Amino acid sequence: MTAILSIQSSVAYGHVGNSAAVFPLQRLGIDVWPVLTVHFSNHTGYGSFRGPVLPADQIAEVLRGVEERGVLPGCDAVLSGYMGDVSLGHVVLDAVAKVKAANPQAIYCCDPVLGDVDRGFFVRPGLPEFMRDKAVPQADIITPNQFELEYLAGLGAGVGDDRAIATLADALEAARTVQATGPKIVLVTSLIRRDAPDGVIEMLAVAPQGAWIVATPRLPISVNGSGDITAALFLAHFLRSGDSAVALGRTAGTVYAVMEATHLSGKREIQLVAAQDAIANPPGQFEVKRVEG
Repeated sequence: MTAILSIQSSVAYGHVGNSAAVFPLQRLGIDVWPVLTVHFSNHTGYGSFRGPVLPADQIAEVLRGVEERGVLPGCDAVLSGYMGDVSLGHVVLDAVAKVKAANPQAIYCCDPVLGDVDRGFFVRPGLPEFMRDKAVPQADIITPNQFELEYLAGLGAGVGDDRAIATLADALEAARTVQATGPKIVLVTSLIRRDAPDGVIEMLAVAPQGAWIVATPRLPISVNGSGDITAALFLAHFLRSGDSAVALGRTAGTVYAVMEATHLSGKREIQLVAAQDAIANPPGQFEVKRVEG
């Protein structure tokens, strides 16, 4: 059985971080070892929340306990998302190193959560630089949004309509620039460009063997947790298939189904449980197009 060590936040109500990633991975038949970095009542997008931020040394203790069970050789991947501060980042990278020492075939998928085009950066000082200089070079797969890709590629990060990445060629060049720093696969999770068809949002996967893009209808919603489920699904499907294009198509089909169910529900939280059939059996209605290689 495939096993993933997922080091992310958790909420009691709603779906972000591990609360967005664990159920979809389990629905796909993957054994998930969730390590929580915070445990909040709800995600911070509500403006108020309660609950603890777990100190980095306590998270390290949990990871040490997992290591002491002797199970790291059976860990196929490490998945990380939002990091509260640089100290946690070092704990995550230490865990990655230990997993890879125990299982050289294991991979690290890093979702470099830093900000977005509507809000700019929303992480603590020092984290953007840590992500760019330490975490991303250690990763095998990274899953930035467009804003994060711009920053990681050294383009400056555009906010709103002021984007450094405006075309498919821009996105490919930026992804290859970041790829050269270490990660083998760059999945751009939400690409909006001038030269795309109207009314779509795209995902772009850039791998050593080539690059592929998939477009889905752009729904009039903005929800928390969509990036978390995207990273988890892409990692799962890549582990299963070993093929970036296959993983991209399956991920896009499921994410759209979840977002469509969320839009139709009129609710603020992504509808993972309602759309679970599309998680277990990814729809294949969206064409994956090779754009490079």
